[in-house]
Amino acid sequence: MTLFEQIDKDMIKALKGGDKLRLTVLRGLKSDLKYRRIDVGQDLTPEQEIEVLAGAAKKRRDSIEQFRLGGRDDLVQSETFELDVINSYLPKQLTEEELRQMAEAAIAEVGADSPKQMGPL
Repeated sequence: MTLFEQIDKDMIKALKGGDKLRLTVLRGLKSDLKYRRIDVGQDLTPEQEIEVLAGAAKKRRDSIEQFRLGGRDDLVQSETFELDVINSYLPKQLTEEELRQMAEAAIAEVGADSPKQMGPL
């Protein structure tokens, strides 16, 4: 099931459940995905769908930062809710520690012991 289809399905659940705030966020996401599909001229790949949602999440994070600076706690709360909904559709992000462990494992696997060995790999 594509993200578009999942969001559409969740919109119906939110509508039936009377969750107006979640429904509004999902409608916005569905609209963003439709616009991107029109721009591309074909159905979106899973990577393109994730790009659209990641862009929406970045907008929310930027808004949260600006609203905090402006002392608008009510809008911070609203944007945080929207960000949580968007993040529920995005793949889990690696923590810095997990990323560091993966890099160290890759370095150990190839036996690199200095930055000079980056080129040939």
